[in-house]
Amino acid sequence: MAAVTEVADIQLNLAVPAGVALVSVFGLVFTVSAFAWICCQRKSAKTHQTPSYKFVHMLKGVDIYPESLSGKKKFAASPPAHELHKTDVNGNCHGLSPQRSCTQAPSPGGTSSPDLELPSPHAGFTQPGVTEHREPASPPSTTSSQAPTPMTERAPAEERDSGLGTLHFALEYQAEKKAFIVHIKEAQGLTPTDEHSLTSDPYIKLTLLPEKKHRVKTRVLRKTLHPAFDETFSFYGLSQARVAQLSLHFVVLSFDRFSRDEVIGETLVPLSGIDLSEGRVLMSREIIKKDTKVSRGELLLSLSYQSTTNSLSVVVLKARHLPRTETGLNPFVKVNMFHGKKRIYKKKTHVKKCSPNPVFNELFTFDLPSERELKDISVELLLMDSDPRSPSPVLGRLLLGTSSAGTPGEHWREICEHPRRQIAKWHGLSED
Repeated sequence: MAAVTEVADIQLNLAVPAGVALVSVFGLVFTVSAFAWICCQRKSAKTHQTPSYKFVHMLKGVDIYPESLSGKKKFAASPPAHELHKTDVNGNCHGLSPQRSCTQAPSPGGTSSPDLELPSPHAGFTQPGVTEHREPASPPSTTSSQAPTPMTERAPAEERDSGLGTLHFALEYQAEKKAFIVHIKEAQGLTPTDEHSLTSDPYIKLTLLPEKKHRVKTRVLRKTLHPAFDETFSFYGLSQARVAQLSLHFVVLSFDRFSRDEVIGETLVPLSGIDLSEGRVLMSREIIKKDTKVSRGELLLSLSYQSTTNSLSVVVLKARHLPRTETGLNPFVKVNMFHGKKRIYKKKTHVKKCSPNPVFNELFTFDLPSERELKDISVELLLMDSDPRSPSPVLGRLLLGTSSAGTPGEHWREICEHPRRQIAKWHGLSED
């Protein structure tokens, strides 16, 4: 009996470690299997993930959409055989074999930054001759409507007494893709830049303001004053609210093989007042002469009129794009307040050593005369260089008051109409 009990104890002692070992083996196998399954799922998700392309260029029936791309950029369609001889962006004609087609590679743009500061529209820009026409929204397509070809010379519909031509383009916003689409159709009645042939070799540069990160251009069309570009530029990742804060800056140039390209003109299109929710909008803008003034920089100011204390606060925040000097730049801002033609206050900021984009963040408070009105008050700001070796100590000037035009006048009217509100704006500096 004792022997039987001893044998049973030995079997029990052997069975317990064996069971523990078996459970451990099953647990280890289950853990390894679960880990392998999770790795496979992550690898599969990465394989099917769509890369984020922020910019797409469509030309001659070739269109690239982000959802149709995997690891490499693919063309959705190839041009027909009769388009094998095409003109490149420099205007040179190339003959291609049937296996190759002459297409313009897309230029991926950087992501848009919603936190960038919005500059006020320049005072020199005007918008004469504005026409708009709406079309119903077209469904997304993988090819363009037609291949662009240079238009033959033709007389304009009517003789223009002024202006440098007319630009025709279309705007569209696709909410499902967060895509803002600019279709440059054609320009008519451009000014000739070649005195002998009385023609031009035009192309168009497009910039999205204010961040200036998206800079694109069309191809060059040879010897024409009525170029038909028919090129589409798509910008992805932009909300409709963000699009309303942007402006389109078109610059029309004429290509010159042996010297710098000549600027024909420009036009600025703010998008704040354009409703893109109902579909494509066809627009026309007159091309005006480009402002060739040398930039003296910009100054960011915050103004506030306190009606209860009859005082005006001026906050000099920062400056940017200041002109460079050979001796270096040590800028500061001098603030003068005038009542009529008499200066009643003068103050200045600290000097920022060797800073082309200085940040001041200095507040000045001025007590106004007893009449409690701003109509006779003006504020002059002089951006100066403290270096005595500088040939011109005054880098730029800004005058704010009731008689000021453009952005300074608008800023002054806003603080008069909205007392106790702090209003900040960028202002371009002038030479005089």
